[in-house]
Amino acid sequence: MHIDEDTCEWLGCPTPLEMYKHQCALLEDELTDTHELLRTARRNVAGLVQMNDELSTGKTQAEEALRVALDEIRELKEKCSEPAILSIKLVAEQRDHLLRENQRLLAEIQNTRALPVHDC
Repeated sequence: MHIDEDTCEWLGCPTPLEMYKHQCALLEDELTDTHELLRTARRNVAGLVQMNDELSTGKTQAEEALRVALDEIRELKEKCSEPAILSIKLVAEQRDHLLRENQRLLAEIQNTRALPVHDC
């Protein structure tokens, strides 16, 4: 800091020592603020690290659940293959045929009972 030696004696003009003390006080305040910001930043980083750990754990659990679900889907696809579906369709067709035949026979029995018997 350069001070004009001719004006340093003027009334109200700070001395070099006063200016240095003032500058030191400003730097101390700035340093205190910086330390507070640093503490806050460290707390924020610690919180972010914790959140990252929780997310990582959650991601691992989700991936495991997905793997289990995919395995289950694969097993179900194997169980529900085309031959299995065709055999189920065949059984359903047989059931439907027997149901229709049963209904036809029942109707036939009811019709024979309803016919009047003629005596000769």
